[in-house]
Amino acid sequence: MNQAQELGRYAEDLAAKYLLSIGWRILARNIKNKYGELDIIADDSGELVIVEVRCRTENNFQSALDSVNKRKIRALIRSSSSYVDSIGWVGFWRIDVIAITVRRCTVPDDFELEHIRSITDGMELSF
Repeated sequence: MNQAQELGRYAEDLAAKYLLSIGWRILARNIKNKYGELDIIADDSGELVIVEVRCRTENNFQSALDSVNKRKIRALIRSSSSYVDSIGWVGFWRIDVIAITVRRCTVPDDFELEHIRSITDGMELSF
């Protein structure tokens, strides 16, 4: 596993711990389909939530949150819709982003976590 993969796994683990700490239930992780990979599938009080985890180091020229552009959101919508259809989900669902900025890789707990709920709210969704 290379350094970027290790950082990604670390960020996903941090995100999962955070979600558990706010009372969510983790249903699945790293689900792959023909449209991409979904990092975390969770239950937020009966609402299905697809959670995209983005991580950057503090010195990176682009923040973790800024790395979620329109192209990435379209891909997330496609892969999430495919997943939701495949499990026969009939309730509400949404896509959240957890953006993690690691300040210093040498200090495991030196990070900032930002949770953005329902990233598609207010967007004009056209493919």
